[in-house]
Amino acid sequence: MVKKTTLPSGVRILSESISTVRSIAVGIWVNSGSRDDPEGKSGISHFVEHAVFKGTKKRRMHQIANRMESVGGYLNAFTSKEHTCYFTRALDSYLDRGVDSLCDLVVSPIFPEREIEKEKSVVLEEIKMYDDAPEEYIIDQFESMIYPSQSIGRPIVGYPDSVSHLRREDLLDYVSTQYIPSQIVVAASGNLRHEKLVKSVSKALKDLRTTSAHISKQIKPTFSDSTEIILRRPIQQAHLILGRDAISIHSKDRPIIQLMNIILGGGSSSRLNQKIRERYGFCYHIGSFLNLYSDCGDFGIYLGIDHTKINHVLRLIFREFDRLVQRPVSSQALSRAKGQARGALALGLESMSNRMTRLGKEEIYFGNVISVDEIIEELESVTPEDIQLFASQFLVPDVFSRVMLVPAST
Repeated sequence: MVKKTTLPSGVRILSESISTVRSIAVGIWVNSGSRDDPEGKSGISHFVEHAVFKGTKKRRMHQIANRMESVGGYLNAFTSKEHTCYFTRALDSYLDRGVDSLCDLVVSPIFPEREIEKEKSVVLEEIKMYDDAPEEYIIDQFESMIYPSQSIGRPIVGYPDSVSHLRREDLLDYVSTQYIPSQIVVAASGNLRHEKLVKSVSKALKDLRTTSAHISKQIKPTFSDSTEIILRRPIQQAHLILGRDAISIHSKDRPIIQLMNIILGGGSSSRLNQKIRERYGFCYHIGSFLNLYSDCGDFGIYLGIDHTKINHVLRLIFREFDRLVQRPVSSQALSRAKGQARGALALGLESMSNRMTRLGKEEIYFGNVISVDEIIEELESVTPEDIQLFASQFLVPDVFSRVMLVPAST
């Protein structure tokens, strides 16, 4: 049972009590991510997420790291395109400690100059790490191509030049404008009482600056026309992404595209894996991906392959597109896809961290938490004809863009 309280400041608190576990997972979600990075400061959302751990008004860096680990828990954070999350997992008896530790990061980071300069080096190494990984690099190139010259298409970690020029004043200004009550959701799952959580959060966030300022979110992205780019690097295997724009997370077609994604490229039993890997042995990995955002989305297929087989594999992929368009999927295939989606949902609910994440993300996107029964009902309502109609409008080869990362010697 999910309970929700909105503090006078505007901070929303959601909890789900699970009495059969001895742990809690708590997250502070800030409705601001790399998409909200100001022009010329790409990567600042992600850098702030790093830099808050370098010291607060109450604690030094080593004290922050030790506070939850000393009791067997952990404290961490991540940044996405549209939000930032600071989270902890610990024994249920340390709820107050976990909440206080998280809120301290959000309310009172001090961003020491010396530590900021050192953290720049850390993030620059992180950027190099992603650039050195072909599967990460090609995804960044794909996003920058379909969202040309727009913040949502830039890497979450930013660029070496933009990160190198970030100043302490930039971080303080970003936090003061984005880390405000109306932007914050606190979500928690585990063996806890909602009333105690509210009391703990209220105390820990008492110094959070309140404001009536309205946050101006990014305008809806525009997508590039179908494009092809070829990149070369000293690698042995070619990498390919074939993709296009998709629907938003609020679309009524969300369960349809989710099931289509599973059927086409979601797992070992998917059509693409069975055809291209298992039948022909053309690749080690192939799969489709789906990203749904507040007002847009993207869909694509990724694989690693010998560069000489790219054109042949593209024909096979488009043949699978046409197969979904020309005739409805069988009731058995659709039932398997629904079972896969239900199973993933159910297995995810066994993790307190996953439950907490679900609360936070759904509150940010929908303003409420969608029950598991509602999600399953939406999935079960999808028919083979629904998928065929959607595929006929969506799986249009000429609309798809492609990025190819090939060996430099080719």
